[in-house]
Amino acid sequence: MNESVGLGVLVAFTAGVLSFLSPCVLPLVPSYIGFLTGMAVSEATSRRRLAVTHALLFVTGFTIVFLVLGAGASAMGAAFKANKELISRIGGGLIILVGLWTMGVLKLPYLEREQRVQLQDKPVGYLGSALVGMVFAAGWVPCIGPILGAILGLAATEADFSRGMTLLVAYSAGLAIPFLVAAFALDHFMGWFKNFSKHLGKVKLVSGLLLVAVGLLMVTGEFTRLAAWLSALTPEFLRERI
Repeated sequence: MNESVGLGVLVAFTAGVLSFLSPCVLPLVPSYIGFLTGMAVSEATSRRRLAVTHALLFVTGFTIVFLVLGAGASAMGAAFKANKELISRIGGGLIILVGLWTMGVLKLPYLEREQRVQLQDKPVGYLGSALVGMVFAAGWVPCIGPILGAILGLAATEADFSRGMTLLVAYSAGLAIPFLVAAFALDHFMGWFKNFSKHLGKVKLVSGLLLVAVGLLMVTGEFTRLAAWLSALTPEFLRERI
């Protein structure tokens, strides 16, 4: 795997996890699981297979939307391949702005407007869970929007369809895996969340710092160099499996 893509995958996966931990996603995870399954927390805990099945269809739904967005970003990057360096610097600058907004340093009113898509009743059946996942991906702004936008910007700088899509798969995995774990062990998740909730503000800070760091690397052209340096530190047997 290309070194810059390998680093990008790590960044995208971490961004997905941070999206899951964001203050307006994490607290609603039990509600989402209840909405998808139509069960209370106690019932979902005792019927794990059903809960995980609905959760898996839900993450499949939002992954499809993310991949479509990633395909568009990669296509745009490919169209401007001759200006890849300029695109990288512009994208990096935008990512820095989003990172500063995430940390609360900047005020960007457009990103602060709520644009959630509200569903009163879930569409019936398993297919309904996938549709809800698509709605989640398309309408849950500003929670995952800024971080997702940064990953899309990173995908656009790759100017290669397969590499850009790889980044979106990694982002989706970072968001999906914790959700599936929560669905499988909802009772343990509830106990963990009570202890973790006091750190939600720190999650926003870490998310913002990650975006600013990635943006600076892109603006200065050091992203590829850092990736190559990290690759050199990776044991040979691991690099052969990446």
